[in-house]
Amino acid sequence: MFESYTVKGLIFDCYHTLVDIRTDENDFYTYDTVSKWLQYQGVRIDPDKLKSEYHAMAAEEVEASAEAHPEIRVEEIFSRICKENSIWNIDELKLGIETSRVFRSASLRKIGVFPQSLRLVEDSSDLKRCILSNGQRVFSELELRFLGLHDLFDIIIFSSDVRYKKPNPKIYRLALDRMQLEPEEVLFIGDTPENDITAPLELGMQAIHIQDAWKLIS
Repeated sequence: MFESYTVKGLIFDCYHTLVDIRTDENDFYTYDTVSKWLQYQGVRIDPDKLKSEYHAMAAEEVEASAEAHPEIRVEEIFSRICKENSIWNIDELKLGIETSRVFRSASLRKIGVFPQSLRLVEDSSDLKRCILSNGQRVFSELELRFLGLHDLFDIIIFSSDVRYKKPNPKIYRLALDRMQLEPEEVLFIGDTPENDITAPLELGMQAIHIQDAWKLIS
């Protein structure tokens, strides 16, 4: 399938490349659902306050980072919110993780796998395969498992793992190091020009837009 590319490995973006997804993190319903669920966990916070604190804390962490294109960990944000608004003793670390997943499920409007992308992955089993995603492992890993994608890949890296995200060059180099391949031996496949085409090309990788990759399917 990739005969026109001399490669030993593929790096796929995740969302809108492998996973067809739509979320709404600004919808009042999202925060209202989480707020109501938190009542039963010992946390009292109304939806509007939850939304404002979440965005304010996330922005604060980004501004405090010395990294180019910094990334947060949503479970740490929700852990802080839960601790500051608890009405009885809680395990804020555990609750931060659980709240992150409730938040994701409340914001989720659509999720599935692009069948053309699944075909690309399944037909390239002779190559090393990696997912490199600007995503949150706390819920993104579970989504990959649920969708049957997780075990098709040798390496999966989420930006929350390292606290910086694409197009920071460090995250691409990390993927190459873990794949034990040189840049020219890898083809990057994704949907975002800056993150998935321009940045990989600047590092010496090959790159193709996901819709162009679909055209390679015979």
